[in-house]
Amino acid sequence: MTWLVTGAGGMLARDVLGLLGGDAVGLARRDLDITDRDAVLAAVRALRPRVVVNCAAWTAVDDAESREAEALAVNGTAVRHLAEACAATGAALVHVSTDYVFDGHARVPYAEGAPTGPRTAYGRTKLAGERAVRELLPERGRVVRTGWLYGAGGGNFVATMARLEATRDTVDVVDDQRGQPTWSADVAARLVALADAPPGIYHATNSGDGTWYDLARETFRLLGADPGRVRPVTTAAFPRPAPRPAYSVLGHARWREAGMAPPRHWREALPEALPALAGVRR
Repeated sequence: MTWLVTGAGGMLARDVLGLLGGDAVGLARRDLDITDRDAVLAAVRALRPRVVVNCAAWTAVDDAESREAEALAVNGTAVRHLAEACAATGAALVHVSTDYVFDGHARVPYAEGAPTGPRTAYGRTKLAGERAVRELLPERGRVVRTGWLYGAGGGNFVATMARLEATRDTVDVVDDQRGQPTWSADVAARLVALADAPPGIYHATNSGDGTWYDLARETFRLLGADPGRVRPVTTAAFPRPAPRPAYSVLGHARWREAGMAPPRHWREALPEALPALAGVRR
């Protein structure tokens, strides 16, 4: 067994495990509580993986605003446990982080080394996890930021738009938040490729950018529906406890520095992803 994948019940981890097959063991929350330091150390020592991919996370962005300590236990402290276990056994750690570590006020893509400045509890807790990896595993740790994920293994925006296309005449979608729609399968391939890459921070989002409105219209178009049924609205139309970044576009220079091509454009990935989404028709 070469790989250990945590958070195995989630969308991204399922894609990673699908790529790795018999070379990996996946542990879901019921199998391993990553907030339990002793359990984490025991599991990694027993399995002796060459690479640990941490897909486990508290992803409830709005709930984290009122439950930051709980989110930090998963997104920060538990990542430190995993990093300690990897340091003790010689394993590499590939840790999944988020665009929310930035402030969302930029006008050009955030470089991997750009200053962080999270504006949400979720972003702060994820940044704590990043720091644990970089502190404890400077030579064997990879931090992989992603965002705007969709895929076959869990609830997501694209699947929601496909469902709404079939049940509503029109759909109101936010058009003042800009990011990079990203297929989880493409991220999974990047996580696997990083096992032998130089340590450091990488951005695993599909290239290009757009708004949620752009993504909804493209989803409708690919389904053979009229994109005009999607109507643009502002963020104010959907108030949330946690502020959403206005700009979440990430740069990809680190891939070229590591000798790999940057991720493909999101408009290229979306048509390939749609058939794999449950309930989506072509």
